[in-house]
Amino acid sequence: MIQAMRLLVLNDSSEISLTGELLGEIPRYAILSHTWGPATEEVNFKDMTDGTGIKKPGYDKIRFCGEHAKRDGLHYFWVDSCCIDKSNSTELSEAINSMFRWYQTAAKCYVYLADVSRPSLNASDRSRQLSWESAFEKSRWFTRGWTLQELVAPASVEFFSKEGVVLGDKQSLGRWISDITGIPVQALHGRDLPSFSMAERLSWQECRETTREEDKAYSLLGICGVHMPLIFGEGR
Repeated sequence: MIQAMRLLVLNDSSEISLTGELLGEIPRYAILSHTWGPATEEVNFKDMTDGTGIKKPGYDKIRFCGEHAKRDGLHYFWVDSCCIDKSNSTELSEAINSMFRWYQTAAKCYVYLADVSRPSLNASDRSRQLSWESAFEKSRWFTRGWTLQELVAPASVEFFSKEGVVLGDKQSLGRWISDITGIPVQALHGRDLPSFSMAERLSWQECRETTREEDKAYSLLGICGVHMPLIFGEGR
């Protein structure tokens, strides 16, 4: 059974709100993958509960996820910055241990690439085409520790430019993403992770960075099939 989780809902008035903690069978939901900006710009749990989140730049990513979920027929969606009460150490520990599973069971994962611009799908200018392709390959998203599981775990992963234009999905872009990340196409396309050696799975993280040193290990828990209590500030 999946760990209890909170979800977000976009109502008919375009207002976004949090559910309470959901136990037992979780409804189908979409999930956002993104890189964090400055903490002051991201919408956290408190911002969502007191209604101040809408004033922050990070709210646009939350709305982006909600709108795409709605288009895909999904009533619920999840965003890491605001669906976890990070002031509660017990909840945070449980959430980090559940994160891989949450991404794995999402109906859709939307990757929002804040550093990739592709204003129009119909742009015929070859230089503009090369520009977004180059930006995609160099995107910060491919260098962050936590986004590894967000790439590997979900069955459906769709990539979007900062304008919200779809760039492709994990299936259609699989070989290209494999070249960028060094992750085998088979792993991207759903082969069971235990079929890859532990050393190979750990190698996928080698060139990735995390804000806190210990997060390099914590972000690998699901990849390695490990569950453990967390002690923040312990280093690697």
